[in-house]
Amino acid sequence: MKKKVLSLLLAAGLAVSMAACGGSSSTATEPAETAADQSTTAASATEETASVAIDKEAFDSLIASGAVADDAEIEANAWAKSIKDAGVFRVGSTPTSFLFSQLDETDNGIRGFDAGLWQLLTRYILGDESKWELTQIDSTTRESVLQSDQVDAVFATYSITEERQKLISFGGPYYTSQQAVMVKAGNKDITGIDSLAGKTVATQSGSTGPVILAEFAPEAVVQEFKNDTEARTALEQGRVDAYVTDYTLLLNAIVKNPGAFEIAGDTFGEEDNYGIGLPLDSDGVEFVNNWLKKIEADGTWEKLWMISLGDRTGIDTAPAAPAIG
Repeated sequence: MKKKVLSLLLAAGLAVSMAACGGSSSTATEPAETAADQSTTAASATEETASVAIDKEAFDSLIASGAVADDAEIEANAWAKSIKDAGVFRVGSTPTSFLFSQLDETDNGIRGFDAGLWQLLTRYILGDESKWELTQIDSTTRESVLQSDQVDAVFATYSITEERQKLISFGGPYYTSQQAVMVKAGNKDITGIDSLAGKTVATQSGSTGPVILAEFAPEAVVQEFKNDTEARTALEQGRVDAYVTDYTLLLNAIVKNPGAFEIAGDTFGEEDNYGIGLPLDSDGVEFVNNWLKKIEADGTWEKLWMISLGDRTGIDTAPAAPAIG
């Protein structure tokens, strides 16, 4: 059954409204968009014309061939059973992360590495990859939608940290990255993290960015933005000198906007492990980790990485999948 997306209305300051096989989507409670939010969102919608598109046929085929759990495995796990009983997998994510979960308005599909994982897991639990319901989140609402039982899981390039683990649990990790500095193309003044003293640097509020900058660039002037689009637009408009966040998210911007941005210097900091957010102390952690081990062992993880990331960034070989748990 083909998943239907009713409309993307962010540019008008409205919620993303989606339906997946009779389900509906909602937006986590957030402040209304300002005029600046609306204009940056509208601008971002035009960027894909200059970007490296995902192979939709390969992506959809991979998801449709995903494994399905047997009834005994579902019945033995309270988290998975609750999803099976409800008949829908409630997911917290974003439809605007180019390499990880990007809405394609031409066919209303959401594709990318995170989107592929939640659709594969939907298929594994429910036997139908389209039976998911999306609640849009940002870096400031990821914990709250789990704590308030608005979603069953969060897939959102979600870094596993000790502070977050006091509030929620994580499955995984399913991906590993580090931090990086992005500047406008041609910027020779900033050469890496060590050259940010006195510079105005963007990062996302609610992310690990502010803590990272306090440690590695304590003399930088930090300006926090609600989401990646706002931070990237500030850099493009020259309102900030650099943007520091996870390298993979910056790669989104570079691939999506050829010739506009570049990475300054090397990646830095500790490895940043992405996890699947789950309710605190949920037995879903065991279920998700066992599933992740299966898709790593059978090659599905590697195939999804290549379709979503490797083939679009010119990387010929997928990295080793991180150790689970």
